[in-house]
Amino acid sequence: MLPVGNLGHWGEQINQDEIIDIVLGLKTWAVVGLGNNPERAAFGVAKLLQDKGHKIIPVYPRAEIVHGEIGYKSLAQIPEQVDVVDCFVNSSLVGRVVDEAIAIGAKAVWLQLDVIDQAAIERAKKAGLYTVMDRCPAIEYRKRA
Repeated sequence: MLPVGNLGHWGEQINQDEIIDIVLGLKTWAVVGLGNNPERAAFGVAKLLQDKGHKIIPVYPRAEIVHGEIGYKSLAQIPEQVDVVDCFVNSSLVGRVVDEAIAIGAKAVWLQLDVIDQAAIERAKKAGLYTVMDRCPAIEYRKRA
């Protein structure tokens, strides 16, 4: 098994430190799969993003308020510009989310650890989005501390 986030495996255009730095510098993050379950990774990562100064927007079927932020059922319902679409969904579902991110004009997509869809990443890159796959922003922030 390859190490998670192995640059050699995914190629030069993805997961480069300079791209990760750019994406971490973007302000508004729609966190797809973020609900109010504190045992889910999305809950803790979203809080860390808030603590680092990002605005988070929960995207979850129940459209819950999470960490004080109003949630939406889909990316298309969000009434403001989204910079990053952070994907806490199964790899088999992430292609649709990436396509929605492209459609709403997001600047970047971030596929969390073990969320892998090379074809979706290629579509995002072709549309001009920054792309990160199989990484976690919380881990990346810790590396940069």
